[in-house]
Amino acid sequence: MSRTFAYCRVSTTGQTTENQIQEIKGAGFEIQSQRVIEETISGSTSASERAGFQKLLDRMEKGDVLVVTKLDRLGRNAIDVQQTVQQLENQGIKVHCLALGGVDLTSAAGKMTMGVLSAVAQFERDLLIERTQAGLNRAKKEGKTLGRPTATNAKEVSKRKLAGMSQAEVAKDLSVSISTVKRLWNSGKQT
Repeated sequence: MSRTFAYCRVSTTGQTTENQIQEIKGAGFEIQSQRVIEETISGSTSASERAGFQKLLDRMEKGDVLVVTKLDRLGRNAIDVQQTVQQLENQGIKVHCLALGGVDLTSAAGKMTMGVLSAVAQFERDLLIERTQAGLNRAKKEGKTLGRPTATNAKEVSKRKLAGMSQAEVAKDLSVSISTVKRLWNSGKQT
């Protein structure tokens, strides 16, 4: 007989999983309280690194069902979500996502849905890379200097040292930290 589990995750301690639990119950899933795993951890942490999710995996058996309200409860990264669903499927566990109409992500329709979502996520990543490259190319054409600002060199520090300035005065004059000035003060390099 299959058992139903719920995985409810929030990112910060100021949030509560109560809405997720109510949504799952409202969708008609009867879940015993000991089968509800609640966790407060960032979605950017992969499921394999979450203590609560590992506890869930330890409890679940072949034939069980896992219910989440949204895919982002499993993770923010499409690849991590896919790997997690695949791992659960390999263990014979079905995964239902309420935000996707309650579809079982391990079924043919669920796999298709995951494939489409992954393709959209990859498309968005590719567009972001294209926009970033276009912006960098435009900035280069406009003659803008890209990257980190050039660091203060020992020659500039040495000139001010010879002029009798203190390390603190040099740092203020060059708008750099005192540690940068100290590092270059006695370096002897004339770059």
